[in-house]
Amino acid sequence: MAWVALVVVAGVALLGPEREADRGPGAAMAALVAAEAAPRTLDPYEGLGAWIDVFDYAPAYQGGGAAAPLDVGVVDDMAAAGVRTLFLQAARADERSPEGIVDPALVSRLLVRSHQAGLRVVAWYLPTFDDVDRDVRRVEQLLALEVLGHRFDGVALDIELTEAVPDHAERNRRLVELSTRVRAAAGDATLGAIVLPPVQLEVVNPALWPEFPWGELAPLYDVWLPMSYWTFRSDDSGYGDGYAYNEESTRRLRERVDDPAAPVHGIGGIGDEAPPAELDAFVRSLVDTDSVGGSIYDWNTLDVTARALLADRLGEGVPAD
Repeated sequence: MAWVALVVVAGVALLGPEREADRGPGAAMAALVAAEAAPRTLDPYEGLGAWIDVFDYAPAYQGGGAAAPLDVGVVDDMAAAGVRTLFLQAARADERSPEGIVDPALVSRLLVRSHQAGLRVVAWYLPTFDDVDRDVRRVEQLLALEVLGHRFDGVALDIELTEAVPDHAERNRRLVELSTRVRAAAGDATLGAIVLPPVQLEVVNPALWPEFPWGELAPLYDVWLPMSYWTFRSDDSGYGDGYAYNEESTRRLRERVDDPAAPVHGIGGIGDEAPPAELDAFVRSLVDTDSVGGSIYDWNTLDVTARALLADRLGEGVPAD
């Protein structure tokens, strides 16, 4: 592919400036090639993760020609802060990503640089459900992408959009069809489902996505990532803290998929609205629910203090209760 050539041409830059001076182009290229692609297991979902979306890093998604807030060097900052996995929005279904992959050369650089920094990369995609064939193609692109022997360590679907298909019964049908086809394409690879938390769907706003098909999705996904953004909830609701929203949603989720040991990676947020005490409470919810990992949405909204706190609490994995 032409965009792979772009990565090869820019290969030396992927090493980082501190290592470029001592290497010629041939040695630099050899250092970029992956010896072997790791199997897609549950491992990337364990421990501390960090999220970036297209509005954080992709030039096409910046208004008025502004520079993106984050560049490829962000993965080095993540590694230094104890992050184990980068969750990267790598494909989109809109005119700014005509190839499906958001920015092929940039995504490729992020993937290779992440692996060099010791991070795993889970690519995620937001299906719209108005064109299931297109949604399947986008996920297949993520599953197939390979650059210099590097591939994504995991792939996850961000299941939350309702606008394109307002009728929930039809949306459910399309979601199950999409998930079934993606499961077939992925084979035995671990698949992640980034989902609206059950408390939101069942208590806070039952009209948002009625009769969510948990039972039909249960055999199709291997790990669940509830978006327990307690910062969206009011104190009066009882869910406006870092513990209650995620803890109850995790319990409900496992009941809905009929698996008390279902692997869960909890996502809290939003980063710049969550004080340290609430981040601590969120981590306790991960411990008390035996979650495999956790993260806050998103990296760009977390300040230095929050990043250090999460690294201290989750940098070596979710501690045992």
